Amino acid sequence: MAVSNSDGAAGSTQRMHIGEVAERTSLSLRTIRYYEEVGLLPVAERTEGGFRLYNDDTIARLLLIKQMKPLDFTLEEMGAVLRACDQLADPAAEVEDCAAAQDVLLAFAERVRGKIDALRSRITEARAFAEMLDERGAQRPHDVLD
Repeated sequence: MAVSNSDGAAGSTQRMHIGEVAERTSLSLRTIRYYEEVGLLPVAERTEGGFRLYNDDTIARLLLIKQMKPLDFTLEEMGAVLRACDQLADPAAEVEDCAAAQDVLLAFAERVRGKIDALRSRITEARAFAEMLDERGAQRPHDVLD
């Protein structure tokens, strides 16, 4: 369920309950709460009834986390990437801080390329194994009675 910002100001953003966020990101409610607990997400705003409210920035952040998860990034590594992204998005950030954030992202990009190379190698090995199985499966069994 989307909720409008209560002040009605121009440029206000829509707030979503956790169920809508879960649906839009294909993540479970539990996972979203967990990411908030461990600091990967900012603490959500709450309604008077205590329900969490999220915005489109949260959706974007969760989708970025989803991209890192299959690459076996640790929570700490994900946090470092997210902090670097936040730093670069901050218009008030110091030049030195932005340079450090860029270095962090470039280092992680290099690690991802290493993971890609390792996956390509495993795919090559898997293809060779499948071909060997195909060849053996296509062989006719020996007729032991001859």
